[in-house]
Amino acid sequence: MADDRLSFQLYSARLEPSLEDTFALLAKLGYRHVEPHGGLLRNQTTELEALMSKHGMSAPTTHLGLDWLREDRKAAIAACHHLGIATVFAPAPPMGERDKDEAGWRALGQELAAIGASLKDEGLRFGWHNHHWEFGKTAAGDSFLSAIFEEAPALLWQADLAWIIRGDADPLAEIERHGSRLVACHMKDLAPPGECLDEDGWADLGRGTMDWPALAAAMRRQGDVLFVAEHDRPKDAARFARQAIAAYSALV
Repeated sequence: MADDRLSFQLYSARLEPSLEDTFALLAKLGYRHVEPHGGLLRNQTTELEALMSKHGMSAPTTHLGLDWLREDRKAAIAACHHLGIATVFAPAPPMGERDKDEAGWRALGQELAAIGASLKDEGLRFGWHNHHWEFGKTAAGDSFLSAIFEEAPALLWQADLAWIIRGDADPLAEIERHGSRLVACHMKDLAPPGECLDEDGWADLGRGTMDWPALAAAMRRQGDVLFVAEHDRPKDAARFARQAIAAYSALV
């Protein structure tokens, strides 16, 4: 059974035919929290509310795309309030905005700072979820992630440690460097080279190459971190959910 610091990113089950069946499985396995993605909040808020209530689950965090936060922030905020969500993470730049130079990433940081200020006025916390793009280098040799954070001093961070590795960076060093912003973490794993190619090289938590005992311990040293099980492209979301909660339970 999971403790209260584990959640499940519903994006991992986006290809499953039934959201109801996904919630039933998660509740049976012992999950008590979910992290919706923006598509669910935008289109299925009523269904999410009903399923969370039915299965005794909450959504302390969510992903909201920058496109929605730009186009109709009022509606996005209302959906968060309706579901009792406290913390919003922007998961990535929209398509077409991911190949930036340092100036582009700094401009994004400034935009995120402004969005965060407006969400704070509405009682919501705001942070960034990294991928690998943010680990290109500035003129000074720092990461683009550091540049974003320099431009947005109050911005929180949901660390995706597997994407840090795919960006050729050291997740332990990033945890140490930016730990004061760290409030949540996506837990996934990387398959050995040449394996799980039909799942884009991702592995179920605890079945890959990442040193999760060391990574989890490093995150806990930073304070109260929410761990969110995620797999970007699982062939079987139920298999992943079972393995993730088992692997997490072995870490606590």
